[in-house]
Amino acid sequence: MSQKHLKEAFISNLNGTSLLEISLGLSLPPLCLLCRGLLLILYHLRYGKPLSSRKYGLLLDFLVLVSPLLFSCTVLSPIMFFMPTITAAFCAGIFSKIYSQRKHETRVPFRQIVKDFQKACLDPEHIPAITVFRVYVNVLTSIGILAVDFPQYPRRYAKAETYGTGVMDLGVGAFIFGNALVCPEVRQKSCVTQPKFSNLARQFFSIWPLIFLGFGRLLSVKSIEYHEHTSEYGVHWNFFFTLAFVRLAASLLLAIFPKNKSWIVAINLAVLYQLTLNATSLKMFILHGSDGRDTRVGFLNANREGLLSLFGYLAIYMASVQVGLWLLKCRNSVKGWIEAARFLLLTVLLLFVFLHVSQAYADPVSRRMANLSYCVWVVAHCLTFFICFVVTDLALVFTKLLVKGSSVPCCWNVEKPPDTGTKRETETVPVRTEGKLLHICLISAINKNQLLFFLLANVMTGTVNILIDTIHSKTAFTLCILHLYMFFNCLIMYILHAKNIALKFW
Repeated sequence: MSQKHLKEAFISNLNGTSLLEISLGLSLPPLCLLCRGLLLILYHLRYGKPLSSRKYGLLLDFLVLVSPLLFSCTVLSPIMFFMPTITAAFCAGIFSKIYSQRKHETRVPFRQIVKDFQKACLDPEHIPAITVFRVYVNVLTSIGILAVDFPQYPRRYAKAETYGTGVMDLGVGAFIFGNALVCPEVRQKSCVTQPKFSNLARQFFSIWPLIFLGFGRLLSVKSIEYHEHTSEYGVHWNFFFTLAFVRLAASLLLAIFPKNKSWIVAINLAVLYQLTLNATSLKMFILHGSDGRDTRVGFLNANREGLLSLFGYLAIYMASVQVGLWLLKCRNSVKGWIEAARFLLLTVLLLFVFLHVSQAYADPVSRRMANLSYCVWVVAHCLTFFICFVVTDLALVFTKLLVKGSSVPCCWNVEKPPDTGTKRETETVPVRTEGKLLHICLISAINKNQLLFFLLANVMTGTVNILIDTIHSKTAFTLCILHLYMFFNCLIMYILHAKNIALKFW
């Protein structure tokens, strides 16, 4: 077999992993974020000032926020079930150290701290969990698209062929979900009246970079005979096209239907699409082509997975729009966000019950078709992921109350109540001195150029695969390549953010 066919076989005919393993894996990034925050607070407690060195800041962020994820999906994957417990224990140790080393003159009784925490005011316009969610989906996707080509990456984490729940199957849907959370329809103030189709016109012009990237990927893959998994999207289709057309179709639907009813549109889309799959020959067409022999003759046959899965991804997008609108409701207190987290948790439990019913009576999860079960699974796990980040932020808010003056980037700052007359503190805009950003963290750096980060990851993945025989790589070499790949991507984002450069072409 040629190298191209070997690599295609290496990522084909897989069945995914269990829902439990994916759920446990999703708890690791929030725990890494918590660990980073606690370490920064401990540093402030010990030295009386925040970590100001950009060099050490980048190193800390990479080693704590990114590196553990690289290890957990390669050499530490056999003990994946213990990784969250080990990380949580480490975080508990740091918190214990912070609590015990507080200055005697500033010590407050624990009950008083809890009361202050419950009464604490937060910036209602700034929700760090949304930013962190979107950045981590991007980071995990970037890790997965290269790591999957190495033997140290478990095959159960890769995309399932037809039915199954692989980690990378979730990544595709989560990317759609994260994009919808901050779409123009969500960010637009309800009091602002604009023509119904104004967002549709803007989206029509804003998706051209995605279309351009889609054609760029198509031409480059075909010209160099790069390995590709045809049953993923089809012969010519790719994820950039899916992102573009889902955004455009969603803007059209949101121009027709009230955006606060987008959850109804999402349910109708997913259910009607599933009924069509079960009641007609559409499912057989997606899986086996019009002749039942997996033909790829004609544009529709050639790209049937990419074209027809748009219905499922559109349902996920619309559901996420509803989530985004609900999250942006004014909540300016810790108590309000605790209640919000409880409501989201109840929603997740109901979704998992519905997922069980859907898999039993409709169809198992299939990313290839983006069926009803897949849509429910993606939304349930995305909400779970988001809840974890909200809980992490609240835990850091509590810890910051123990150490006066401490701060953590991309986390809520405790504000003074509006009636105190004091100036509000927020983290929405980083402090600037002489045109330069003072407080930089890797999360805000990636967030500033998310599309560029994803594009750079795709280009570097292709370059590594062309230059290296990934399938036969040794463990030490694999870890070295993955770390260099992610560090280079992160370094570019960090430099651009330090210079306050956002590369957008639309």
